[in-house]
Amino acid sequence: MTDQTLSAMPTVRDRYAAAYAASGENGISAAIRAVLGAIRRYAWMAVGIVGAAIALALVVTMLDTPRFTATSSVQINDQSDEVLGGEFETQIAPPSDWDIDRFLNTQLDVLRSRALAERVADGLDLANDERFFGAMEVAPQSVPTEEREKRKLAIDLLQDNTTVELRRSTRIALVAFSSTDAEITARIANAFAEEFIQQNLQRRFDSSAYARNFVAEQLEEARASLEQSEAALNDYARQTGLIRTRDAFAPTGPELATGTVTSSSLLQYNQAAIRAREARIAAQSRWDAVRNAPLLSSQPVLSNPTIQALMTRRAQLESELQVARERYLAGHPATSRLEGDLAAVNGQLTRTANEVRQSIRSEYLAAEAAEKRLEGQVSEARGATLAEQDQSVRYNVLAREADTARSIYDGLLQRYRELNASAGIASSNITIIDRAEVPGDPSSPSLPRNLAIGLLIGLALAGVAIFLRDQLDDVIHTPEDVEEKLGLSLLGVVPRAEDQSPLEALAEPKSPIAEAYNSMRGALLYSTPTGLPKVIVVTSAQAAEGKSTTSFAIAVGLARIGIAPLLIDADLRRPALHKLVGISSERGLTDLLIAQGEPGDVATRVKHGETEFDLLPAGPLPPSPTELLSSPRMAQLLESFSQRYGVVIVDSPPILGLADAPMLAAIADGTIFVVEAERGHSGALKAALRRLRSMEPTILGAALAKFDPSRSGNRYSAYYGYDYYSYTDKQGRGAA
Repeated sequence: MTDQTLSAMPTVRDRYAAAYAASGENGISAAIRAVLGAIRRYAWMAVGIVGAAIALALVVTMLDTPRFTATSSVQINDQSDEVLGGEFETQIAPPSDWDIDRFLNTQLDVLRSRALAERVADGLDLANDERFFGAMEVAPQSVPTEEREKRKLAIDLLQDNTTVELRRSTRIALVAFSSTDAEITARIANAFAEEFIQQNLQRRFDSSAYARNFVAEQLEEARASLEQSEAALNDYARQTGLIRTRDAFAPTGPELATGTVTSSSLLQYNQAAIRAREARIAAQSRWDAVRNAPLLSSQPVLSNPTIQALMTRRAQLESELQVARERYLAGHPATSRLEGDLAAVNGQLTRTANEVRQSIRSEYLAAEAAEKRLEGQVSEARGATLAEQDQSVRYNVLAREADTARSIYDGLLQRYRELNASAGIASSNITIIDRAEVPGDPSSPSLPRNLAIGLLIGLALAGVAIFLRDQLDDVIHTPEDVEEKLGLSLLGVVPRAEDQSPLEALAEPKSPIAEAYNSMRGALLYSTPTGLPKVIVVTSAQAAEGKSTTSFAIAVGLARIGIAPLLIDADLRRPALHKLVGISSERGLTDLLIAQGEPGDVATRVKHGETEFDLLPAGPLPPSPTELLSSPRMAQLLESFSQRYGVVIVDSPPILGLADAPMLAAIADGTIFVVEAERGHSGALKAALRRLRSMEPTILGAALAKFDPSRSGNRYSAYYGYDYYSYTDKQGRGAA
């Protein structure tokens, strides 16, 4: 395998990231698994917290004093308060549909107000009621002696123990009160409902009283203004000599003429002149008809009854005379008598006709004279009226002001009378639906409710405790913790051996431990761009974390694929590899570091199952292991071993408190950091890594040892494949 091919291969971190992404997991599922894992780890703590909370709730329930709750219900309707009526009306309109919630909430706040509690306390005289303080669990010695302080305490107790709520989608408000005395509880609940209605009525009455006082003040001001306006009008009329015949006034039209004596006279003169002109024209027409016509041919003359009688008599006499002339000779007495009578009738007829015509002329002359006189009066009245109009301008202004003041005064007077008449009439928009009855059973303490509350509080506290414990827990539990808390790539995860030792499990090729180390072996083969490092140091932060077993397992795994490994026990303080394989440690690394012997004379061939490889024990324990391991001889030995073997694996001492591991890591090609699950704290591990990195080593990654999937959730067991072969065996047997 060439260097170019090795450099193109992905690193361990890339391969694990790709595998994790290929599993189809996202951040939400990972978070859920983390939560479930934390709950699984701290299940007993959570059970203890929940149990303690439930027990505390039970104790509190048993020790609590029974309390009774009484509830009264009231219906709240829309309201509309009128302050003024008619055209001077000011209203508080009822809430509209979109504002009904605000209206109802306002009423609920009134029910919760201190003012209403004061009315209840004063109405029931609770400040002087010892039974009330006893029902509210106030010790007698705790009751103030001053009346003011007792009243304040009673009001505070009422507000603290009264609850008000509105039924959903209704206008029914529930007023509940709680105390240790059932009778007092019902009495106070009913008092709240009754005082709420009385307070509403009182507010309406106060509003009406305010309106009456306001209208009375405005009425007095209007009366004074009316008096001033009328006085100014009368003074001006007296000064100018204007005499009005009516109260109203009009700026134009015929009504203006009737407003004063002068204008009224002008109107009358004008109307009389018009009638006189009409009479004169009629008389003139009659006179013109008879003046130039024959005496007995005009219609006015002929229509005279006397003329008509005389003409009838004349015709009769003429007829008789004609008969007499035919009968008698001229000069006959009968004829003479008839001629005399006819002459008398004609004379009388002429005189009467002249008299009729003269009467028509006289009538015409009289009408003409009357017309002239009336025209003169109209001219005089017109001049007086025109002069008076100039004076009426100011008068009309004053008259308008007086009339306006009179209208305002009349309206306010009418409204004041209405307010006085309706002052004692009040209707409430609040109605009591159900009165509170004396409760027979206590409302608290409720054992089921308290236990439920205790359970909820316990669960909440358990959740908070698990969260804080998980956040403050820096122990490495899962493979993900290695990368998240330490920032190291994960080389492999080695499960805990339950029924056998790690070496026995390692001897079984299909055991979870063997498969885990095989996976680690594959990761090491591609851990660097050049492939498997020649010299690998295996270390840990503390002792007994599994680094010796890991070193041995890596050597066995590499030997199985044909890579000749040399396993060196460099822990010169507490060596353990010789005990694992059961060989002597009389000679080993110490001898090679002190003397100049050949490595082949000291290394021992060990066999594990069918696999053989060389192991260099620690040898005798020296007085100063650090000086030996940091000597140039150690670097020469590792260089020599790397040329003779395919890979050199060094089992070093732990890092914390010792300088051996950092010195060995500095001269090695790669370092494996072993972490024991459920033991290693990230703080201590990070301190060990800082010491290790101070020598600028090449850290290949971390190996999580002694991992128990059952403690971290079933997901890890299935993910890392530790149940795969047992599943295969079952399937095989089932198939057989």
